[in-house]
Amino acid sequence: MQGGQSSRVVGVRKARITGALATALAVLLAQAPAAMAADGLGTAGRVGDKTITLFCFGVIAFFALLVSTLSFIQGRLEARKDRRRYDLERLS
Repeated sequence: MQGGQSSRVVGVRKARITGALATALAVLLAQAPAAMAADGLGTAGRVGDKTITLFCFGVIAFFALLVSTLSFIQGRLEARKDRRRYDLERLS
């Protein structure tokens, strides 16, 4: 302990500093693509409406698949938990 401070206060201070550093890093990383762009051209070059539309459809499909996959996994884990509970109740 430092100077009579409790370990809880020191832990909170460390958490705040870590959070502030993580936020600053996220802001810097978010601004990096804009700094690299030259006259509105990013790393992909000139992008048309069709490219943007297809990219956005890809993002929609990705999140739909992500939610479906995670729901399936959660259902399997819940079924496993219920089977384990049933077996514990049955055997004890």
